[in-house]
Amino acid sequence: MSTNRRIVIAVFPDVDLLDVTGPAEVFALANRETGGAAGYQVQLAGRTHGAVTTSAGVRLVADLTFAEVSGVLDTLLIPGAVDPGPEGPIARIDQDVVTWLKDAAPLARRVASVCVGAHLLAAAGLLDGKTATTHWSTAAQLAAEHPAVTVDPDPIFVRCGNVWTGAGISACMDLALALVAEDLGEEVALAVARQLVMYLKRQGGQSQFSVPLSRPPAARRDIDDLRMYIADNLDGDLSAGALATRMCLSERHFARVFRQETGTTPAAYVEAARVETARRLLESTDQPLDQVAAACGLGSVETLHRALRKQIGTTPAAYRRRFRTT
Repeated sequence: MSTNRRIVIAVFPDVDLLDVTGPAEVFALANRETGGAAGYQVQLAGRTHGAVTTSAGVRLVADLTFAEVSGVLDTLLIPGAVDPGPEGPIARIDQDVVTWLKDAAPLARRVASVCVGAHLLAAAGLLDGKTATTHWSTAAQLAAEHPAVTVDPDPIFVRCGNVWTGAGISACMDLALALVAEDLGEEVALAVARQLVMYLKRQGGQSQFSVPLSRPPAARRDIDDLRMYIADNLDGDLSAGALATRMCLSERHFARVFRQETGTTPAAYVEAARVETARRLLESTDQPLDQVAAACGLGSVETLHRALRKQIGTTPAAYRRRFRTT
């Protein structure tokens, strides 16, 4: 017998399209994978009935108005929207959504935001005293405007009680899969991930960034090329001296140029890249720790332990237990 899981997703002018359709597709596939037993029923709620134009120009149709949302809800899902700013995107605060949220949130078993929708939850007071994430580009805005919220810009999603917040754009799929896993178990969530041809059902504590993406592009092409070389040769000699020789620079001059272009030292960058690869191996393989250490260039299990504790505050075994995906 199926369980009725009513999910209401807010829609409003210029809402990010994928924030709405991505999670909706995850829930639809969960229904299909379980022969309907999942019981997800997705409704779109807006200020008025009718079409709502998204940021992509595609129009969505609200099933009901905010005022018509009543009764018990399983999940209230809040997407986001941004406006251009002089230094990057600025999260838009739709006051109609904020006002409705204050009344609707108590009706729901859980409340979740995707991307910059976290700013709407914060404006409604739903994140006070909680840890939350959002798209990395608006994390500073969220922290500045809502000091009662502990903003962590790194994770893909964060759960704090019955409130979930997700990171930017495609991470909405990861958050929706996590909700499915909570409701129906990991097996169903992984089956949905396979149908979506997602590389991996990523866990919430994982970073929004890879090491190359977390650093801005260098003004010098040769430094960007070197960063790619580092990523492809983690088990090789990546000492400052070896990298300086590759760049045909003195070690001191190379260190100065690298820091100027990347904001960090060669040694710190290499260690971060090696830890990232170690994390992927711990998540996706059962390789012994000595093999993981060797593959990512950390050399020994002791160095692997030390690097993970320094970078992410945990041990390899603890990280694998939490994030290992079958």
